[in-house]
Amino acid sequence: MRYDDIIILNCTENMNNGKTYTYFSSLPEMLNSTEGPSPPYHYVMKADDDTYLRLDNLVESMRPLPREDLYYGYVIPCPSMDPFVHYMSGMGYLVSWDIVEWIRVSEIPKKHMEGPEDKVFGDWIREGRRGKNRHTAKWAMYNYPEPPTRCTHELWPNTIAVHLLKNQEKWIQTLNYFNVTQNLKPSKLYHIP
Repeated sequence: MRYDDIIILNCTENMNNGKTYTYFSSLPEMLNSTEGPSPPYHYVMKADDDTYLRLDNLVESMRPLPREDLYYGYVIPCPSMDPFVHYMSGMGYLVSWDIVEWIRVSEIPKKHMEGPEDKVFGDWIREGRRGKNRHTAKWAMYNYPEPPTRCTHELWPNTIAVHLLKNQEKWIQTLNYFNVTQNLKPSKLYHIP
């Protein structure tokens, strides 16, 4: 709150009852300003709290991509490489600002808010004929290597996101691999084994 970098949504915490709609539809009113740039942001991302994001790699992967009508992430199901058939995984997906503004005014999302949030979001995009520029970041976005599935592989340097960091050990392994904790000064606020 001190740095104005936390958004409190006017909804009950939920996964399948409209939180994603509340988030995206609230942003234009909260962030648009007559004094600032237009649009205020080029992209908006939704990510799970068990996802480690490497923002430098994310930014680099997006440099050649358009800033309009963009839907970016890790396409589901795992074997698919076609971002136009299904939807992006909830580990983290990103849309351009024009899609955020469309969500706020369109009747399509308002009429379909319940259900698995990431699939529902993909339904909005498809039904509204949005996201003509789609990009899947496979295999730079993936689930943690253990247990092995069709959505996992070993950690590697070009990673954008690692998902399913459900316990402290997985976070430690991931942060160590990417040298995130190296050279951190001791602090009472955290403990690094």
